Amino acid sequence: MKRNKNLGILILRLAIPFTMLIYGINKVIEGTGFIGNLLEQYGLPKFIANGIFIGEIAAPLMLMMGFRTRLAGLIFSFNCLVAIVMAQTQNIFKLNQFGGWSLDLLFIYLMAGIVFYVSGAGKYALSTSNHWD
Repeated sequence: MKRNKNLGILILRLAIPFTMLIYGINKVIEGTGFIGNLLEQYGLPKFIANGIFIGEIAAPLMLMMGFRTRLAGLIFSFNCLVAIVMAQTQNIFKLNQFGGWSLDLLFIYLMAGIVFYVSGAGKYALSTSNHWD
């Protein structure tokens, strides 16, 4: 069977960021109050919570289009790392009710962002000539 790595990257670029985009859309609808409260607990201003829109809306859209994929992958991963540090550190060594790791989805997102950074967008992308592609 002939391999098509570019098609594989495209499929991942569409699937993984799409699921994160749903979280971003929910924050547009419901607001970022929870994140703002977490930031205040760390002594940071609430308005920084608006940065979540970059990590959960802008970066996923950039990944899906294949525009500055490496940069978007870093933003995507950073967003997940911040979520782990700020809201999930108590769950790092815990299992969920099904026996899986409590941070499995966040970890997959974190690693996917790193993979997008390393691999780039592949051939099927909006932009392929910049070093951030």
